[in-house]
Amino acid sequence: MAPSDFENELHQLLSADADADISLSSPRQNLGASSSSHQSAPDPISSHSTTPNAQASVPTNGTRQSHSRNSSLGLKEELSSDWYVEGPGRRVGYDNLTAIDWIYEYTKERQRLRRLAALNSGLLGQLRQLFEVSQIWLVLVATGISVGCVAAGINIASDWLSDIKTGYCKKGTGGGQFYLNKQFCCWGHDDLSQCQDWTPWPAALGIHVAGGQYVISYMFFIGFAVLFAVSAGVLVQKYSIYARHSGIPEIKTVLGGFVIRRFFGGWTLLAKSLGLCLSVSSGMWLGKEGPCVHLACCCANIIMKPFESLSHNEARKREVLSAAAASGISVAFGAPIGGVLFSLEQLSYYFPDKTMWQSFVCAMVAAVTLQAINPFHTGKIALYQVTYTTIWHSFEIVPFVLLGITGGLFGGMFIKLNMLVTRIRKSQSYWLREKPLHEVLVVAAISALVNFPNTFMRAQLSELVYYLFAECATIGNNDIFGLCKATTGGALSMLWLLIAASVLGFLLASITFGLQIPAGIILPSLAIGALYGRSAGVVMELIHKHFSTSFVFAACEPDVPCVIPGTYAIVGAASALAGVTRMTVSIVAIVFELTGALTYVLPIMIAVMLAKWIGDACSTRGIYESWIQINEYPYLDNKDDAAIPQVSVSGIMTRVEDMTCLNGNQAYSVEKLRKILRTTSFRGFPVVAFKHLAEDPASVPTSFLPSPRENTFLGYISRTELSFALDRVTTSGVSSRNSPPITPQTPCYFNYHADIISGHGVDLRPWMDQTPITLNANSSLQLAVHMFQNLGLRYLLFVDKGAFRGILTKKDVWWILSAAEDGRRRDEFVAGSGVLRGDDEDDDGRDEARGLLQQDGAFEQLVAPT
Repeated sequence: MAPSDFENELHQLLSADADADISLSSPRQNLGASSSSHQSAPDPISSHSTTPNAQASVPTNGTRQSHSRNSSLGLKEELSSDWYVEGPGRRVGYDNLTAIDWIYEYTKERQRLRRLAALNSGLLGQLRQLFEVSQIWLVLVATGISVGCVAAGINIASDWLSDIKTGYCKKGTGGGQFYLNKQFCCWGHDDLSQCQDWTPWPAALGIHVAGGQYVISYMFFIGFAVLFAVSAGVLVQKYSIYARHSGIPEIKTVLGGFVIRRFFGGWTLLAKSLGLCLSVSSGMWLGKEGPCVHLACCCANIIMKPFESLSHNEARKREVLSAAAASGISVAFGAPIGGVLFSLEQLSYYFPDKTMWQSFVCAMVAAVTLQAINPFHTGKIALYQVTYTTIWHSFEIVPFVLLGITGGLFGGMFIKLNMLVTRIRKSQSYWLREKPLHEVLVVAAISALVNFPNTFMRAQLSELVYYLFAECATIGNNDIFGLCKATTGGALSMLWLLIAASVLGFLLASITFGLQIPAGIILPSLAIGALYGRSAGVVMELIHKHFSTSFVFAACEPDVPCVIPGTYAIVGAASALAGVTRMTVSIVAIVFELTGALTYVLPIMIAVMLAKWIGDACSTRGIYESWIQINEYPYLDNKDDAAIPQVSVSGIMTRVEDMTCLNGNQAYSVEKLRKILRTTSFRGFPVVAFKHLAEDPASVPTSFLPSPRENTFLGYISRTELSFALDRVTTSGVSSRNSPPITPQTPCYFNYHADIISGHGVDLRPWMDQTPITLNANSSLQLAVHMFQNLGLRYLLFVDKGAFRGILTKKDVWWILSAAEDGRRRDEFVAGSGVLRGDDEDDDGRDEARGLLQQDGAFEQLVAPT
């Protein structure tokens, strides 16, 4: 071939299918699209197509003659095709609740960049490439700004709604307005008791008797708490079921390569934003930090939709979502660095260096935006940001170690209790299983009844954490909890209240996390840890007060506070959060950014380390991993070091004898393929070349038929691609030139056949993955699991000397590993039977949704088409 001919061939190959969309989120979106192929190649499915692009790609007789200088060269050019025809195959997107193909997505992105560089030369081309590169940064900056605005709105609304439970701001001489919360209504007053414009509800009703004031305040507190909680539940049930819970287990699953449609949609963003304001204001033991991560991902998903290079590539989309998750933690804690580390340590499945830089930019922009809005008018991003100026002493290592151990025990017990409550909720005998709003009402009422009598539990958790963290010197006259009582009797009474609040908070948080409302667990964990940490600080302060001359306190300076109870609250909060979530580095960074106490990093690290060790000894999984497990999300952690059964994969895989394989040596009519789709529930079909028979297989006795194991492996075609390909050719109303129309009897081929060239057959090769990842059937299960974890595979095919032997899917591997750890599933798993996905599979893929839907029975809401 001449150099000029070669260059033309290369240019045509790079420019092939430039307008095609091969990664749509829904197959229906691709019905009107067609792929342009090489000039002399027929339509990828057949030569029958009705779309304008497809008609343009059909070669005319003149074109075919000009390229057919001889039969061999003409045939070679006829079979030239796009990069995915003889590779991973053309894709039409992913079904809901299925796994993505990481390798395919990144291969597609590399090809897009190569095509972009080849087709864009000169100044305009350079500008277009610059725009392509800058798209992700535009999305990240816009996401950071939107997340900061959403967080500011949630902070302002939740603060006002929280204060409305105790009173309102009347219009008066002090400049009060009804829309002001207590802080702004009493702005400028060092002592809140001197504020004239803030009016408690008993005073508004003209009740001056102490007993009557307490009862009225109690009733308003319960009434508003129940109203807010039930309203949040209504938003979830009516507008978006995905707005419930914290969303972090689902985000981990999505970032791990799972598709959950509408989880990051606009209705989810709206319902969760409003619902989060209401649920936080109800005073229940829940937080907004985890849901803020979900809201940040929703903002990123909506903003990136116009940019097809991001929204149409599932791998790049997950990189953006990882960066957006960091901004959620950034605005929740005012900790941009902690947000990046949180995304890296807790959420992301694949986190390259470029994603860390993108996460940092997004988190920084979100923090700057929230700082500019300044919702608290204090210059702080988080309400409970404090500053420490003192140092710790060596004798305090002992109580810090005890706090770390306590945090690990608390985390282990909390996870076990919460999982017990969740299993009860999922059981058929639970009387509120089908009444989520009634359950929210009951728990909200119980929480309000328990919270109000205890001063520490009555306040909002963010306000409580701030006062527990703060030094007495910085509180001044606003010691609303009496934390700085100087007398021994006052300290002891406060100590019992702190302990009671931590125990009751532990119980309430364990039943609240899992309700059908937006609810996080990070802030409740911090509050409970701060309560028992402050208790330890009060005890140490009393010991120092009565034994100040002991050699233990020799390092203390006279006339200077030696024991600061607030620092114990910080260490206790960090240990509790580590025990519940099993995070380490990110917690230390978040706490450091919250307090600015560089000198306390070492005690915090010690407490976090011990809490994680003790927590791992109590339960192997953190709270988010436990929820992933109990909801049966197919998440394979690539950092997981769980024990893998030492068995051969041949005894576990779904064998070829148990599958429906498509024979590449024979033609299938359109009707026959549709019948296979109707009568089987497999998510895909291996394509093999069975041993050739000289006569019709139907006329051969069964005893003389060749074994299914006697085959040559050709490739794999998924159910989605096969169904879409058949729909596309059968819905073509007009046939192409000189070709007969498509009928139910039109033959379809998975291998080369003359009918494809003549236009009398349907070519399904472009929709077949001809280069799937394969492994020898005699390999160990451990090797197969590592391939799934490190390569992000959807399925792994097993061959032996070129013959197909079996398959494992991502859900199969998840089920095997779960069965190895969970005794409740061991009886359901039968090694070697190939039945690893249960017996309830159906043609709609509802087996994929089994774990996601079994919680509420809200099947139609979750699987409704987008």
